Amino acid sequence: MKATTFPLSPPISIGSPLSLNLKLFWVLSLISVLALLVLYIFQVNSLTREVYFIENQEEKLKVITQENEALEIDFSRAGSLANLESYLQDKNFEKAKQVRYIQILESSVVTSR
Repeated sequence: MKATTFPLSPPISIGSPLSLNLKLFWVLSLISVLALLVLYIFQVNSLTREVYFIENQEEKLKVITQENEALEIDFSRAGSLANLESYLQDKNFEKAKQVRYIQILESSVVTSR
C-alpha cells in the first residue's frame, strides 16, 4: 500500500489577501479621518466668521437705534407748535391779511377752441 501525504500549508495562501484587505482598510480609514478633520476645520472657521459678522451687525444696529432715537427727539422738538412761529419768521413768511379766492365761471377748467 502506498502512503498518502498531506501538505501542512494549503496550496492557496490565505494570509496575503487578508493582510492586503487590512492594509486597504487602514489606508482608507486614515484618509477618511484626515478628510473629516479638514472638513471640521473649515466648518469651525466658517462658524467663527459668522459669529463675528453677527456681533458686528448687532453693534451697528445698536448705533443706528441710538441715532434714530436722537433724530426722533429732534424731530419732535422741531415739529412743536411753539417752534413753528419762529421757523416761519426765519423763512420770511408773512401772515395773510386778506384772502381772495379765484372764481371759475365755467364748469370745466380747460376748454378746447
